[in-house]
Amino acid sequence: MTFESVLILVVGFLAGTVNTVVGSGSLLTFPTLIALGYPPLVANVSNTIGLAPGSVSGAVGYRPELAGQRRLATRMGVFAAAGGATGAALLLLLPASAFERIVPVLIVVACGLVIVQPRLSAILRARSAGPHESHQNHPLLPLAVGGTGVYGGYFGAAQGVILMALLGVLIDDDLQRINALKNVLTAIVNVTAALIFAVTTTVAWDAALLLAIGSVLGGQVGARVGRRIPPTPLRIVIVTAGLLVVLRYVMR
Repeated sequence: MTFESVLILVVGFLAGTVNTVVGSGSLLTFPTLIALGYPPLVANVSNTIGLAPGSVSGAVGYRPELAGQRRLATRMGVFAAAGGATGAALLLLLPASAFERIVPVLIVVACGLVIVQPRLSAILRARSAGPHESHQNHPLLPLAVGGTGVYGGYFGAAQGVILMALLGVLIDDDLQRINALKNVLTAIVNVTAALIFAVTTTVAWDAALLLAIGSVLGGQVGARVGRRIPPTPLRIVIVTAGLLVVLRYVMR
């Protein structure tokens, strides 16, 4: 196995863990694929396909926290799938040059969300002190899930952070149960977009397969022991990787 293959496998594992716990693993894998020479559009598509199985793995690992949420997850899953399909279509229909121009902006926004994630988590924890009684019929909930799905299907870095923040505002429930629901909905978005990309555009299948293997393993680690990972070093690595890619684009 080459160094590049090992690197992709390792960052796939880290991204699977990060996505389950924090929700911004693409800021590790996407810059890695770019650094290895993959064109931005191919890197984004291959990244989505490779991390989709890891999203499913993380959702499965959170089965205990999903108890009693089947109806909500099913109902919101429809909006997540619609958003993911819309985002994937936008990525394919817009010129590749448009994606290259917007990538630095998306990464900066995603890095900002990763930086403020501790503040968002603190707010969510403060809201989750009560019993497991969800307000599942908030009128803005479908819009929040669908809108986040569009972003996830188009690019997706920090999709989980955005969705966690929105779900925490719109659903009154325990933090870990909200995270479990987040994992299910992001998995639906990623799988929907991945299926569309797999049959409609160019994919670096070797990289996607390595990411898939790593992310599936990482998803299980994230669900079981990922909460023990020190959050500050993790965020520093993620943000640094993202900003290095932005610097690379600016200096072209």
